[in-house]
Amino acid sequence: MSESGIFITLEGIEGCGKTTQSLALKDFLESKDCKVTHTQEPGWGVLGKYTRKMLLDEKELRLEPFAELCLFCADRAQHVRGLIKPSLEEGHTVVCDRFSDSTVAYQGYGRGLNLDLVEKMAWAAALGVIPDLTIILDLPAEAGLERIKDRGGTTKIDEESIEFHTRVREGFYKIAESEPKRVVVVGADKPIDELAAEIAPIVMKRVG
Repeated sequence: MSESGIFITLEGIEGCGKTTQSLALKDFLESKDCKVTHTQEPGWGVLGKYTRKMLLDEKELRLEPFAELCLFCADRAQHVRGLIKPSLEEGHTVVCDRFSDSTVAYQGYGRGLNLDLVEKMAWAAALGVIPDLTIILDLPAEAGLERIKDRGGTTKIDEESIEFHTRVREGFYKIAESEPKRVVVVGADKPIDELAAEIAPIVMKRVG
């Protein structure tokens, strides 16, 4: 469970609009006089910046899938201890662009690592913090990759095969099916403002 604040995560395949929508949600909640902490994985703090560079940007560094899993989990543990837990304890609503579900979808379903092991590591790294609400932005893998191509600049994950990204999308479906009380799937193939307007009442209904 989260602490005294509300913890909301946004998930989905590459190009689904998570970052844009997480920032729009932050602005919406602040307009309702909420104290909001916006963050992302990987990328917060010193370890997060190094981890993001190794995992996404160093294209000549081809990581063993289990090493990749361990890096994501190490980053999450630091992220939770250093930012997410303290923010929740201060009563903030925390909006996070990716969390443990991404690890399960990408390293479990996408990479094909032992799913039970991945789930245990992904959630152990969360140090007992579980989102109050997770919104999965759903988009066909081909559409997400086309968006990335249009905006320019790709990461190592972006450049994986269409089969990999399809497995990740299917993994997110499995997660949603297994936890319907926490996870809501929203179709992301629509204009930015329209999608933000669809997300806002889901948040208000689930977390007040």
